[in-house]
Amino acid sequence: MSLNLVPFVSVDHMMRIVTLTGVETFLRDLAAYIEADFRRWESFDKTPRVAAHSDSGVIELMPTSDGETYSFKYVNGHPENTRSGRQTVTAFGVLADVATGYPVLMSEMTILTALRTAATSALTTKVLAPLGADTVAIIGNGAQSEFQALAFHALMGIRKFRLYDIDPSATERLIANLSGKGFSMQACASAQEAVLGAQIITTVTADKRYATILSDNMVAEGVHINAVGGDCPGKTELARDVLLRSEIFVEYPPQTRIEGEIQQLDPDHPVTEFWQVLTGHAPGRVSDQQITIFDSVGFATEDFSALRYLRDRVSATGLCTPLDMLADPDEPRDLYGMILRSAANTPAREMATAAS
Repeated sequence: MSLNLVPFVSVDHMMRIVTLTGVETFLRDLAAYIEADFRRWESFDKTPRVAAHSDSGVIELMPTSDGETYSFKYVNGHPENTRSGRQTVTAFGVLADVATGYPVLMSEMTILTALRTAATSALTTKVLAPLGADTVAIIGNGAQSEFQALAFHALMGIRKFRLYDIDPSATERLIANLSGKGFSMQACASAQEAVLGAQIITTVTADKRYATILSDNMVAEGVHINAVGGDCPGKTELARDVLLRSEIFVEYPPQTRIEGEIQQLDPDHPVTEFWQVLTGHAPGRVSDQQITIFDSVGFATEDFSALRYLRDRVSATGLCTPLDMLADPDEPRDLYGMILRSAANTPAREMATAAS
């Protein structure tokens, strides 16, 4: 490909790649890439994401690099967007070569973020959940919920789901979208009803506020909780007492202490970084009675993994559009000369129209 062209994966391309790959195969393969990068955690440059908060939401940049490849993601979170027919979360990302600084891939990441978030949830749950867990409560049945259910099935074989959303139509849509999968999906009248009999609880609500989706009396011994929805300052889902009873696992503590459930706790409250469990540097679940929480806020290495996986799928499928994005003059120092040559090749009629 010419130096000026960068492969771009559009929304249409992404949907076709996911369809051709198969959603559950995509999730399993993506989880393997995420796990591989967690296992080499120490090779990454890491920083909390750069966030611009407003009363209506947040816009964030999420960069990281392993020294050879660099990535960043632009992502927003605006819970009220659904009222005007917009997505709560939208995103796009770039993968680049560190040696030259040239982008090697650009992609939509609204769909890809949904997939990587679900793959991360299922990966961490597979490691931390009690043995024999077969039922998941999903509280918050918005745009992320189908991906969560499919990831739990793809990575853990789980087919039983107990569902609750303050909007019953969201639960109805979730059940309809996953019909024919052989899942047992129970719509519940409350979050308290949803957690009954579930060994795994995923909270994935969108409200931008301190909320108590799970109160202390709702959480039984031995469960694993994926706290996915709390992901910015002032936005949480779990009662503080639940955190105090639990062993808490996180991605990157400096970011999670700002944005995650643990923003409610003392700054030195002990947590375990998930990469340490994967590499044997720290224990995961140690008893059947222990409550474990993955305080998921989403970290840049997961997007790096997703873009890395996508680059490989694009190579296999060819589903991308070459974007003329980078100036590539014949003589690298003669950038203005490239403009002059373009002017010489511009028809006089176009020049006259532009001047009028």
